Amino acid sequence: MPACPPQYAQEITLLKQEVDALKKQLDWFKQQLFGQKSERRPVDIPPEQGQLFAQPDTHKDPVVATETIQYTRKKKQRNNAITDSGLRFDASVPIEEIHIKAPELSGVDADRYIVIDEHITYRLAQRPSSYVVLKYIQPVIKHKDTLVITTKSAPVPVFEKSLADVSFITGLIIDKFLYHLPLYRQHQKLQLNGITLSRSTLTNYVHRAALLLEPIFKAILRSILQSKVLAMDETPVKAGRKKKGKMQQAWYWPLLGDQDEIAFHFSVSRARKVVDDLLQGFQGTLVTDGYSVYRAYAKDNEATIHAQCWMHARRYFIKAEKEEPILVAEALEYIRILYHHDNTIKDKKLRDKACLDYRTRYCKPITDQFFQWCQQQAQRIDLFPQSLFAKAIQYARNQETELRVFLSNANVPMDTGHVERSLRVIPMGKKNWLFSWTEVGAKDIGILQSLIVSCIMQGINPSVYLIDVLQRVSQHPASKVDELTPKNWKQKYGENFLKSDLDRVGQ
Repeated sequence: MPACPPQYAQEITLLKQEVDALKKQLDWFKQQLFGQKSERRPVDIPPEQGQLFAQPDTHKDPVVATETIQYTRKKKQRNNAITDSGLRFDASVPIEEIHIKAPELSGVDADRYIVIDEHITYRLAQRPSSYVVLKYIQPVIKHKDTLVITTKSAPVPVFEKSLADVSFITGLIIDKFLYHLPLYRQHQKLQLNGITLSRSTLTNYVHRAALLLEPIFKAILRSILQSKVLAMDETPVKAGRKKKGKMQQAWYWPLLGDQDEIAFHFSVSRARKVVDDLLQGFQGTLVTDGYSVYRAYAKDNEATIHAQCWMHARRYFIKAEKEEPILVAEALEYIRILYHHDNTIKDKKLRDKACLDYRTRYCKPITDQFFQWCQQQAQRIDLFPQSLFAKAIQYARNQETELRVFLSNANVPMDTGHVERSLRVIPMGKKNWLFSWTEVGAKDIGILQSLIVSCIMQGINPSVYLIDVLQRVSQHPASKVDELTPKNWKQKYGENFLKSDLDRVGQ
């Protein structure tokens, strides 16, 4: 076979490189569509650990003398009630009693029987798509002497001239944003249960609730900016029409403070200006991924220390695993040891100086070894700059200063995993409602998700919280709106919250 002409050799090499790059892109897309989403990796089982289906070892070890050690420990308290049948439930679950009648007690020989005990059986039940119409019966009173007629008014609804109780409005919000049930499906459920409401009415209820709660959302954002450590990310969403037949690309910018509060800011831009506007007045450590606008912001703001995410650096090496399996395994082992020590810190609940001392003693040597190893790999003459492994090495080296910040501040996490877990409600919602028809609707999603996710982070039932604040916010002083953020509400009103009229029926 004749040799390739020299003038075509370089072109063939470039084409091969381009084909390899396209194959990698195709593999990446296949992984996103069909591959495993979890980042957990199997841990090698040490040889001394037995196998479940291994043959039993007939070799008997010599008998070793043993001693009995006795100790006492506090009995574990259980908050849940446990029935004889194994059903578990806590005190907040309502119980409806059903009394079983004994025919013998009502027959002709009833006087010959006596009840000596009761046998209790528990079963879990559910009301399918339960809706209730509240009927307010208001007496019309006439004064005998003055003949003046007065009527006792029904309680004022959340929205003026609204047909909905606060429990219904809260149910709409919780079903849509916590359980990702779009309004059109809730509309179908209402129809199946004999209730006629237009879909535009449901949309209007949600929008008016978001407007009512927006001051609380802004108070959460102000509180987050007071954090010493603030984590930030961005996630895409389709919102509004860019032109006929095409939706506009927009973003949510979640900001997570160090007091377990989160705010989802909506913007049609992913530019640096959004970060500048959001972080006005922030002084502390900003934890992010490798998006360049965060580094640019920190560079121009001396009061901000920029820390970056080890999880994102790890992902670059995972992408290169097929190219350099042995070298990638070395990199992942360094990072695995760092996370092992991080988990130890969490398990031991080390704080402040104790945490910093532990990181200095155990994490810093591993971090130094990792970046020395990256330096050695970068000097290889056979390392193709466009390879995925080279990009992983370059990414880690470029972010070295930011990746080391956690070693000098005990309050800085190693990654932004807590932000990614918190913003999961956005992609989960998109799988159901797909997009926001208007930018206003997208903004409402950010407001309501901020309150719901913050409630969950604070250990608050979002339904209880929303029923209270939707009734309270219109009468609450604007100067004290900070009291209604989930963190502060829990302390001030968590034990004495407002209920809906439905909850007061029968009291």
